[in-house]
Amino acid sequence: MDRRRFLQLSSFCVFALSSDKVLSAEQSKNHNMFNLRVVSTTDVHGFLTDFDYYKDASTEKFGFSRTATLIEQARQEVKNSVLVDNGDLIQGNPIADYQAAVGYQAGKPHPSVQVLNLMKYEVGTLGNHEFNYGLEFLDNVLKEATFPIINANVYDVKTKQNRYTPYVIQERQLIDEQGNKQSIKIGYIGFVPPQIMVWDKANLDGKVYVEDIKQTAEKFVPEMKKAGADLVICLAHTGPSDKEYVVGEENAAFHLADVKGIDAIVFGHSHGLFPHKSFQTTSTLVDMLNGTVNGVPENMSGYWGNNIGVIDLQLYYLNGKWVVNHATAHIRPIYDNEKKAATVENKPEITALLQPVHEATRKFVAQPIGKSLDDMYSYLALVQDDPTVQIVNQAQKDYVENYIKSIPELKDIPVLSAAAPFKVGGRKNDPTSFVEVAKGDLTFRNAADLYLYPNILATLKVKGHHVKEWLECSAGMFNQIDPNKTEPQGLINWEGFRTYNFDVIDGLSYEIDVTQPARYNGECELINANSERIRNLQFNGKPIDLDADFLIASNNYRAYSAKFSGTGEEFVAFLAPDENRQVLANYITKQTKLQGAITPTADKNWRLAKIESDKPLDIRFETSPSEQAKNFIKTRSVYPLVDKGVDEVGFAIYQIDLTQ
Repeated sequence: MDRRRFLQLSSFCVFALSSDKVLSAEQSKNHNMFNLRVVSTTDVHGFLTDFDYYKDASTEKFGFSRTATLIEQARQEVKNSVLVDNGDLIQGNPIADYQAAVGYQAGKPHPSVQVLNLMKYEVGTLGNHEFNYGLEFLDNVLKEATFPIINANVYDVKTKQNRYTPYVIQERQLIDEQGNKQSIKIGYIGFVPPQIMVWDKANLDGKVYVEDIKQTAEKFVPEMKKAGADLVICLAHTGPSDKEYVVGEENAAFHLADVKGIDAIVFGHSHGLFPHKSFQTTSTLVDMLNGTVNGVPENMSGYWGNNIGVIDLQLYYLNGKWVVNHATAHIRPIYDNEKKAATVENKPEITALLQPVHEATRKFVAQPIGKSLDDMYSYLALVQDDPTVQIVNQAQKDYVENYIKSIPELKDIPVLSAAAPFKVGGRKNDPTSFVEVAKGDLTFRNAADLYLYPNILATLKVKGHHVKEWLECSAGMFNQIDPNKTEPQGLINWEGFRTYNFDVIDGLSYEIDVTQPARYNGECELINANSERIRNLQFNGKPIDLDADFLIASNNYRAYSAKFSGTGEEFVAFLAPDENRQVLANYITKQTKLQGAITPTADKNWRLAKIESDKPLDIRFETSPSEQAKNFIKTRSVYPLVDKGVDEVGFAIYQIDLTQ
């Protein structure tokens, strides 16, 4: 990486500039100097209120209504500040679902944009989920913003021009350390992962295309400088990666620090925190203390408004231009996990603005859809077959079996279904994030809890060997267990795998041998070609025919990803006209009318394989610490479990016996 910028000298931070000139501490006193704070949000996902619509209860742990107070505090602490948003704003919460289903049709302004307007954001950018509802919906939302929303790497197919404004340069009057006004031109540029063309293919194919993030930055940043930008702030809806740069990569935040001319980077997408003690990296170019990468300050402020990002820049005027002399980045939470207390209250103006849509959303998700004879809790979803995944697979399988009756070339092919647990503790950072749907009357709130995303149902035509490899990738959810080790061993691979990739495939049976190394990593890249974790894979009680045809009901994200074996455009049999969540809600309604209620009890079609060992093994996994979880686990676990207390994050730890 280009170490073009900052060099620390003794106790005072002085930085090497691209002009190869260094300003000493004494010299800096003789130059105009001011401080600028960049306050940021990312991945708000429509979580505008401090209210959990899935549980119909207030919360202190997320919600822009509290974030706004934190923003206000951060602004008041300094003379000069700017406020920016990094995308994934309009999707992800029942408020967003309500707006897409009802508010938009009624011509109501989007509440996510309204609150940013009220807080007077300088600029925003687009995230990948902005495209979930289609380009027309997005275009209408963007018109409502009183601040520019930019993107530099999405292009129109017909014109080959940027579909959105690639960057903006705003002139600001700031107050320097002597109390004088100084004029500076701040440039902002925004990016989105090229993978939106896969994830939202149905909405985007033939309409737009997306260029590489880093290459696009290298194209436009010099242009911005030439146009007069004194400072360039990058709003990058992309995650971090320690890997070597690859054209078209999804996670380019760290590689953007190599682009000459970028002074600060706000990133997100990964729903993580940076800088933060929880962040894991092997890069020597990452300075966690100051929050810099290759000397460039970078920020990632979590998700759902649970944190804000703060970048503090010290600038001075040298040789006719403003130059960054010192920079630090940090995050600020709305909830203190150690003290178990909120750090701020709601901002009254935001709460008042959102009150009508809050009440409308509560009514929207309270619509009855049916009845369940059993509880659907995801406390054990990562270690055994689970009712919250089971019901989704039942709904998807039923939908496809009916859909293909009128398609001669598909109607006789066996149908399987793949679904993953979406709410099982976040990224081992939220002990309250579990699906909790109690038996009895069900509403749309419960369907939204069971299936978080507005994905579209997609069906793939695959061979039996694709099914096996698909499951091998899913089996990366687990760490390798040493049958000869008596010390505690963690079962769940929280760091290298995402739970939304732990697909359970219904319609067949199988076991997962966790004593074997994972065949694939978290990106479904082959890492151990000779290893196999999937055992006793059977269809209709017999070993699966690896050359036989199968249909797998899934979603558009998985179907077009080309990551899992059997995914990619060439395998897509059809893309349904319905969202997975609506398919689930309709199935619950249908079964309730036919049978009086649904029966979501897991059919135990998969399990972790028995481990042969003559030593006492101590294998552990994390789950919810609630009393409800304890009672459910006590009666529903298929393995012997021992409660081992609570970890430092707040998760309950259970010892699981896989030798029986």
